[in-house]
Amino acid sequence: MKPESRKQEIINAASILFMEKGYSAVTMRDLAKAMGIKAASLYNHIQSKQEILSTIIIELAEEFTTGMNQIVSSDRNSVKKLENIIDLHIDVTLRNADGLASLNNDWMHLEENNLQYFEKMRHDYEENFRYIVKNGVEKGEIIPYNIEIMVFSTLSTLRTLYLWYPRQKNIDADILKRDMISVLLKGVI
Repeated sequence: MKPESRKQEIINAASILFMEKGYSAVTMRDLAKAMGIKAASLYNHIQSKQEILSTIIIELAEEFTTGMNQIVSSDRNSVKKLENIIDLHIDVTLRNADGLASLNNDWMHLEENNLQYFEKMRHDYEENFRYIVKNGVEKGEIIPYNIEIMVFSTLSTLRTLYLWYPRQKNIDADILKRDMISVLLKGVI
């Protein structure tokens, strides 16, 4: 594994600060202080705070988009596809909970081109999820509850996993995946 670039170190430190304070409240001085360097030194590696935010959000959104596209195009049944989506969310959360805070809370601060790109990826992701659920209902693989309630409750849980899981001390990733898949897809009774 190669060492992180200085730019990646800056992005990682910013992700933590954005999660703790929110994008708007973090200054370049705050970031420099957290890294133990002078603010001017940051500009040797990045152009702006906006570049950092865009990098965090767009890379994560593209990772989710790529994962979803692979899942949708697979020949698995709808239930297996939903299991794969839950796995995807858990894997991304375990790798980058700090970045997910920006993805979920700070996306509206993206500049216009990146904002439109992100909103399209998010919309397409949700439509693909909705398609999988509808297809599962039509094929009798999924109980025909209200589609919008199923989409909302599942995606809301997965999107906020970054808030809850880091505080859990006794739940390893395998148990999280197994039990979350069971609870979200089979319910509790």
